[in-house]
Amino acid sequence: MLRPGGSGVTAVAVLTPTRTAVLRRRIRIVVAITITWNVIEAAIALIAGNIASSAALIGFGLDSIVEVLSAAAVAWQFASPTPEKREKVALRIIAVSFFGLAAYVSVDAVLSLTGLHDPEHSPVGIAIATLSLIVMPFLSWFERRTGRELGSASAIADSKQTLICAYLSAALLAGLLLNSLLGWAWADSVAALVIAVVAVREGIEAWKGDACCATPVTMLTGERDAEGCQDDCCAH
Repeated sequence: MLRPGGSGVTAVAVLTPTRTAVLRRRIRIVVAITITWNVIEAAIALIAGNIASSAALIGFGLDSIVEVLSAAAVAWQFASPTPEKREKVALRIIAVSFFGLAAYVSVDAVLSLTGLHDPEHSPVGIAIATLSLIVMPFLSWFERRTGRELGSASAIADSKQTLICAYLSAALLAGLLLNSLLGWAWADSVAALVIAVVAVREGIEAWKGDACCATPVTMLTGERDAEGCQDDCCAH
């Protein structure tokens, strides 16, 4: 469907009810998989993190819990026949969970840096970080692609949370390996602070409803024209 835009003619995608139902079902499926994976990941990371006194590993486990909350918010949203009405609340839940994660991880990392407790080696942590680095990018890509087509800001925000989990897996893996191989205990705390900084940034974006060029439902239905992407994240 073509509609006149401010700079000429703008192509507007129109989703049929059948296509919309398919996309919503895909989001429910990927959210269910994400929740299951992160519950297991959180349990392993928190237990291993407590044993090793690793701020980064504990922070990673808490991030997995945040991901569960985020995915659950999206699942709640899409359990409704009119999910767009629940989108703002879902984004708020995602944002608050990010802020809670950042606060806890920051305090724990500072305690480690001040020497109140030193992280020990954690082979289990290295293994779970490696697995997460493999699984999370695919889940994020699938949900992001589906959310963009559907025009769901919350689904895209949740996909960004999942992608952050992959980035944090890399930071965690680096911190744990540096501690295990070189004895750099401070690397664990630095990795934890990276987690906190990223969590704050993404929490702010979710609160503001910044979900990387999510197309509003009114654009997808042709009720108003798309204005285009304001950043380069949609190109990835």
